[in-house]
Amino acid sequence: MGKPVRVLIVDDSALIRQLLTMLLSADPEIEVVGTAGDPYAARDRIKALNPDVVTLDVEMPHMDGITFLRKIMTLRPMPVIMVSTLTQAGTDTTLEALEVGAVDFIAKPSKDVAHGLPALASELQAKVKAAARSRIATRAAMAPAVRKIARSVRADGKVVAIGASTGGVEALKTVLMNLPADCPPIVITQHMPPRFTAAFAQRLNRECPMAVSEAVDGEPVEQGHVYIAPGSHHLQLAKHGAGYRCTLDDGPAVTGHRPSVDVLFRSVARTAGKSAIGVILTGMGKDGADGLLELRKAGGQTIGQDEASSLIYGMPHVAFDRGAVMRQCSLNQVADAILDACEGKTAIQQMHRLAQAV
Repeated sequence: MGKPVRVLIVDDSALIRQLLTMLLSADPEIEVVGTAGDPYAARDRIKALNPDVVTLDVEMPHMDGITFLRKIMTLRPMPVIMVSTLTQAGTDTTLEALEVGAVDFIAKPSKDVAHGLPALASELQAKVKAAARSRIATRAAMAPAVRKIARSVRADGKVVAIGASTGGVEALKTVLMNLPADCPPIVITQHMPPRFTAAFAQRLNRECPMAVSEAVDGEPVEQGHVYIAPGSHHLQLAKHGAGYRCTLDDGPAVTGHRPSVDVLFRSVARTAGKSAIGVILTGMGKDGADGLLELRKAGGQTIGQDEASSLIYGMPHVAFDRGAVMRQCSLNQVADAILDACEGKTAIQQMHRLAQAV
């Protein structure tokens, strides 16, 4: 085992600082090197301790968490995990933090934190260790998602399924901003708790060219619309006359997740087959790898984000190793790869066209 991940905890609550220290220190691969009760103390401790990862409370005294996060990402880019509250204000601020540069977040219980937070110990430990391996420098160097004029394409019954986890908030925005308003129907599973998915969909709907909403059980899937799995349910695709509809399932977690990317991809493989396009983006773990392989075997086209542009090259890496990915490309090329697949171009033709565009 290598050196433990060195963590600085920043939170105005002494109780939360104590709980997070206890939970993280329980993992031998993590060392809590210090704590801070406000951003000014945190600034000094970052300089003195040089931690690998910082956990940062969304709501801080003297300087709010977003303002402090912007300073960190400007002056000393490093992995930051936001500690959020399950409130509307906390949700909106957390999504903004992910756009600003936070790697991930943990949603602490709004009531009885002392008993509720320990239940999140394994999740918090995994996220801290993943954050330490994330490509912050790559992300800092990438241009922010800006809408470009995307070429139109005939959908011809195509349907696109996308799976993402850590780093997916910005990755999904980049992909959608580069697709036309009349894009083929898109179904998305992004690992995210309930409440956050609805706010995320609303945020994308305001900024992206197509309509974006949280999926509703039984609603038809239409061209020019994106449907995001609710944080409490698996999203699946089902037949609906000549087209498709969304179905939601609150059954057990699959591959450790609900919503699960594997569940989405498998349903799309069964329902759409050769008309399906599967895309797997940045994220830790392996969720989606097996489902994407099933989608490829069903005749669909599959795309994976490459290592260089992934904040965490976990899910797309496992999918690539298992032979599920037909075309691997950088995040900025994923939208064009989707449009090429809609036009029936093979992976080799896509590679040639994308190489010419570079």
